[in-house]
Amino acid sequence: MIVLLAATIVCLSACNKKNNDATMKNIDQTCVKKTVKALCEKYAGMEGIEDRIARGVEQAAAFWTEADGTPAEFEDFCMENFVADPDERARMAAQLEQNFESLWGCFNKMNVDLNLPIHVDGPEPTQLDELFGAYSPSAHFIDDMFEQKIAFIVVLNFPFYTLEEKNTLGTDWSRQQWAYARLGDVFTARVPAECQQALSAQLSAADNYISNYNIQMGHLLDDQGEHIFPDMSLITHWGLRDELKTHYNEGEQGLAKQRMIYQVMRRIIDQSIPECVINNPDYDWNPYANTVTKDGKQVNVKPEHDTRYQYFLDNFHAMQQLDRFNPRYPTAIARAFEEDMEVSFDEIEQLFDTYCSSPQVGEVAKLIEQRLGRKLEPFDIWYDGFKSRSSLNEDDLSAQTRRLYPNREAFATKGMPSILNQLGFSQEKNDFICSHITVDPSRGAGHAWESNMRTDNARLRTRIGKDGMDYKGYNIAVHEFGHNVEQTITLHDVDHYIMKGVPNTAFTEALAFAFQIRDLDFLGYQNDDPTREALQTLDIFWGCYEIMGVALVDMYCWRWLYEHPGATVAQLKEQVIRTAQEVWNKYYTQYLGEQDSPILAIYSHMIDSPLYLPNYPYGHIIHFQLEQQLKGKSVAAEIERIYPAGRLTPQHWMRHAVGSEVSTQPLLDAASEALKAMK
Repeated sequence: MIVLLAATIVCLSACNKKNNDATMKNIDQTCVKKTVKALCEKYAGMEGIEDRIARGVEQAAAFWTEADGTPAEFEDFCMENFVADPDERARMAAQLEQNFESLWGCFNKMNVDLNLPIHVDGPEPTQLDELFGAYSPSAHFIDDMFEQKIAFIVVLNFPFYTLEEKNTLGTDWSRQQWAYARLGDVFTARVPAECQQALSAQLSAADNYISNYNIQMGHLLDDQGEHIFPDMSLITHWGLRDELKTHYNEGEQGLAKQRMIYQVMRRIIDQSIPECVINNPDYDWNPYANTVTKDGKQVNVKPEHDTRYQYFLDNFHAMQQLDRFNPRYPTAIARAFEEDMEVSFDEIEQLFDTYCSSPQVGEVAKLIEQRLGRKLEPFDIWYDGFKSRSSLNEDDLSAQTRRLYPNREAFATKGMPSILNQLGFSQEKNDFICSHITVDPSRGAGHAWESNMRTDNARLRTRIGKDGMDYKGYNIAVHEFGHNVEQTITLHDVDHYIMKGVPNTAFTEALAFAFQIRDLDFLGYQNDDPTREALQTLDIFWGCYEIMGVALVDMYCWRWLYEHPGATVAQLKEQVIRTAQEVWNKYYTQYLGEQDSPILAIYSHMIDSPLYLPNYPYGHIIHFQLEQQLKGKSVAAEIERIYPAGRLTPQHWMRHAVGSEVSTQPLLDAASEALKAMK
């Protein structure tokens, strides 16, 4: 790990030097206007050509440096490489798409292969494994494309359109015009390879830190010195959260377990957790007294000492190095929202604030309190009693999933086909999708990894124990399978490669949630409860409420970092905890008690997936609207109708999918109706 961090520091130093030495915008407005005028005269009479010329020349000039040539050479380049003929432009687009698929597909496959020792269960990764995992095969792609002038040809002929322009003009665009616009999104920045590699190394280090952050539950002690959990290793935060959810039907004993997990989480957040108990079964730990014993004797130990927040801060510095090379999206926040999500920070904040402040939250909280027969506590943000499985014994579920799926091959050859069959996919489509997904046992909590070329497979990763896949692993596998189905359909069934995928990751989360919510159906459990639909609505509602607060904490902390770029790790830690407490006090204290709870800061995504968290609640909102669309219809038929639309903007995609834009109002209204049904 020391070598990996040292490599990151070297890359960041090189990036800083490149940052200082870089000269952009070597072409002034006089040259731009002259070039535009010359091209307009050359192609005079062609309808609508002037706007495309102006956009292309202006945007290409923004990236042209002294090393690329003189202003005169820039003008000559534009005159020689601008394509006016529609047929010739269409042929150019097809060639670009074909070559990008080859490049991006191979880059992605190399990444998958190099990260196998880190992501897939097996022998402990070596230092060399970590170094290869941090290597980015595509780090030089941007540099090479600009140096070869390929990027300039793309920018010149397929100019960039802003999100506002896509949302307005896109209403009347053909599919080919959308593909042209997405080609215009390929080169919106000219980030040096050193910066790309530094960021890759940093995120790999953060991911490795989180993937190996396990709590040995069988070695936790209560104040009476008793072990109240069986031996199991749970990754934070996912494993701890999911374990907490399983104890809602166990009375006082279950409540004691939940409170202990909550205390463990608090120790992780404030970094008072003893370093020696992380992923280490050699010690017993009382998280209340924060004492550690070995062989029955108390030992002196050191806390983790802000390691969690050092990774957070290092992520910020690595992403910050990309800022000046992104004229369209000059901050990591802008890139996360306006570029990746194609929704503004302010729009997301307003959406979440309105939802979390709604009167329905208080009404649902009262219902949960009645169902539990006690006052709510902070960890009840993870209340799981609206799910069908809440009345089932998880040990029994795990016994069934272990029997069905003793290994990855069983889930790949039996589980996935069975799920698709139950959703209504044809046998031909079933076989096609399953043949393009590879199942691996995950070292971390689990994830789905897409393919970027049609000759490669998507990857499904979930935890599979030596005795088979337990229910938690199965539940994750079903979720990740939903991602893989989306990834396969939106790669193979979309008409233009450049349009592959979905508007943003929230839309793939929506389909993953749609799969996950049916996990017991896939196991053969029949639910004839007349309140099933109401319970499902309330489950989605409460899940949104929980994750929106977490997302707001992540968003506000990144905003604070940009306002305080020189912050120390101690200052960041203090701010993250303060922000979590402020968000908690604003939206949660009145219903869940405990002023100043820091629990919203526990999410591991804050450390290993910067600014990803807003996609989850946004995905829940989309999921609910999608579920409304699926009612009474073939799920498979609707998936095959909706998802080949590919990467439109969110609002265009939603209008195609469900006939309306993204909104929380349908879920708020449905929650009110569900509450009436429950009464």
